[in-house]
Amino acid sequence: MKIAILGRERDTANYVRYVKALDHTPLVTLTPEDVTGCGGLILPGGGDITPAFFGEKNRGSRNIDTELDILQLQALDHCIRKRIPVLGICKGIQIINVGLGGTLCQDMPSADRHRYNGCDQYHPTAIQKSCWLYRLYGGCARVNSAHHQSIKCLGQGLTAVQYCPDDGCIEAVAHRELPILGVQWHPERLDHRQTTICGEKVLAYFASLASLFPPTDSL
Repeated sequence: MKIAILGRERDTANYVRYVKALDHTPLVTLTPEDVTGCGGLILPGGGDITPAFFGEKNRGSRNIDTELDILQLQALDHCIRKRIPVLGICKGIQIINVGLGGTLCQDMPSADRHRYNGCDQYHPTAIQKSCWLYRLYGGCARVNSAHHQSIKCLGQGLTAVQYCPDDGCIEAVAHRELPILGVQWHPERLDHRQTTICGEKVLAYFASLASLFPPTDSL
């Protein structure tokens, strides 16, 4: 299956390896319409989102790429209209949230527990019963963090399904009707010396959604 990755080639090598590892075909693109011929879309990690897109002035956001934000939001909208599965990773979960009308905390008070400090930081999380992640990992999972922003108000249709128990940071979401998933952590680069979970399970589950949600031109 072909999976689109909406990002710049220089920043997406980990995601390309992740998709290839499960024998799918990655398509790195900056053209939202390219997603039409794919079984799913990955919105990858990256810098911070332009605060104006969720109705705020800059209060600690950095490494902003407004052009990329626009293209990723357009690709998300395209997938919503076509019912193409979407997986957001790190920045990608935030793009999903903002695209659906949600907001972000621009600089978490507990950012020191989550931000990249030369390597990913690992911490425990709690997973809600009966959600997609619970079926993969059970009620808890040790995951990796590399972010200083987080979801504040959830976007329309989204449900939080995983939290950091230390500070309540939302670590994963799912849409109640559409094949849209997001994780705040990085399943594509888990260090197996730091955790027992397998990140490939996330992509395998995501890829399985393509057969459950045939593309359509409307909701």
